[in-house]
Amino acid sequence: MTSPEPEDGADAVEPNAPMSGRRLGRSTALMASGTIVSRGLGLVRGAMLVWAVGMTGQVADSYDLANKLPNTLYALLAAGVLNSALVPQIVKAFQQPGGKRIVDRILTIGATASVVAGVVFTIAAPIMVRIYSNGWSDDQLALATALAYWIIPQLTFYGLYTLLGEILNARGQFGPYMWAPVLANVISISGFAVYLAMFGAIGDPPPPLAIDEWTPDRIAVLGSVATLGIASQALVLIIPLVKGGYHWKWRWRGEKGELAALRTVVTWALAAVSIEQLGVLLTSRVMTAADTAAGADGGVIAGNAAYFNAMMIYIVPHSIVTVSLLTALFTSMARAYARGDNDTLISEISRGARLVGVFAIWASATLFLLGPLAVRVLVPTASAESVAVTAPVLQTLALGLVPLGLMVLVKRVLFVMEDARSVFFVQIPMTIAWIGVAYAVMYFAEPQWWTVGVALGLVASNTVAVVLRSVTLKRKLGRLDGRRIVTLYARAVVAMIPAAAAGWVLQRFVPPVSELSGWGGLFQAAAAGLGIALVMGLVYGIVLKLLRVEELDQVMAPLMRKLRRVR
Repeated sequence: MTSPEPEDGADAVEPNAPMSGRRLGRSTALMASGTIVSRGLGLVRGAMLVWAVGMTGQVADSYDLANKLPNTLYALLAAGVLNSALVPQIVKAFQQPGGKRIVDRILTIGATASVVAGVVFTIAAPIMVRIYSNGWSDDQLALATALAYWIIPQLTFYGLYTLLGEILNARGQFGPYMWAPVLANVISISGFAVYLAMFGAIGDPPPPLAIDEWTPDRIAVLGSVATLGIASQALVLIIPLVKGGYHWKWRWRGEKGELAALRTVVTWALAAVSIEQLGVLLTSRVMTAADTAAGADGGVIAGNAAYFNAMMIYIVPHSIVTVSLLTALFTSMARAYARGDNDTLISEISRGARLVGVFAIWASATLFLLGPLAVRVLVPTASAESVAVTAPVLQTLALGLVPLGLMVLVKRVLFVMEDARSVFFVQIPMTIAWIGVAYAVMYFAEPQWWTVGVALGLVASNTVAVVLRSVTLKRKLGRLDGRRIVTLYARAVVAMIPAAAAGWVLQRFVPPVSELSGWGGLFQAAAAGLGIALVMGLVYGIVLKLLRVEELDQVMAPLMRKLRRVR
């Protein structure tokens, strides 16, 4: 990966070119197609994991907690910083003399920090497991800790994946970053197949936890499979980076002050993510307490593993469309701000908010109505009891798809403007809202509702973020094209009313999910869910057309172009 390179480097695209609608569509389609394949394989991987450890119960929650640790630590140390703060700085670097040197320094420092963090936190695995759990037995803590030793090293590769991927995005090479997880899922699926062939399925709901069955070789295979997938996801990005003309040189030093702006942004961003992860820690303790209550009562209750599976489904529409749109627009907004073009920046913000709204309003209503069917189809190895307790978590999360998309948009704009300070201060009431709702539900409701309360708190948190960050953004830019955005959202809600009504009526003819057992029931659930979703989309689209909502065409254009090519 290391080879000589001219000091100034060259961006992969014209740096000052605005993102046209056609180019946005191509970039979005490329990223969305990778995300669709990746998420589809991810659901297969999730179904196999349920076979291996279950979706509720002590075994499932032990694995989920161990798997959560590298993701949480990555968010704490890197994700919020790198994903949002890095691209504007790299874009700015590529537009100035000596920019290649700056990017080399960022990659050198970031890669080293990722390796060190992976080693340190792996050693600290026993402490991390105890911090994030609540009321677990010594045997369950021992299992989660043993798994964590194998899984926490993912932290290093998550960091490398983000560093390499954001350099690709800043250069206009959007595809590899979105397609790399496909390789990770293929490797994980293959690994889980090997595990199941060696040790068999535990079933769902799982039998009582038997620590003596979790031998070191069983733990090693299960844990290493997940880590190997994440490692491949990161390292494969070296290939397109080199082919695209970027060759990294190891650099620690550069001109004085050239990383000053990045250092300031990273400091505030890290502080904001620290506050956010405090919320993750405290809400995790709510969900692990629900697991303990389930063990005491002998029933099936949604705990942290059920929340994870609900989140895997909830994030699919956001990842496929919203993230793909915003990733393409993010680079465009960064370029507009770097050249001082506020009019283009405001226009891109407005376009992003409107495109997110057109899609997310439909996705939110559809996922809410089809929650039980979605869990039955997308986690086919789950038992009827697990589906029943997981569906309300998913439906609650579905209420937050619109604020989630807008929250990500506004946060990224603030990072484009190098205003991580505002991101930090808004994160405080966000986290208070999440923790407050989760613990209020824990205090006033029965244990089976505690994980639903965590989901509801997340919706409240994202809503608070949209309001406060939008106010901050309007104060900084002077305007936000608010009337146009609000008008679009009002039309979309009007269009969604008959669409939701049609979906609700059709749902009356579908048997309860508890009766859709076996493969025949799975196919029936899939056909019913797909049919209802298509009808809702058709009604929604027709009404939007009647209301002359042009953003619908922009959202659908990439899909229509692909369908025309297939014909």
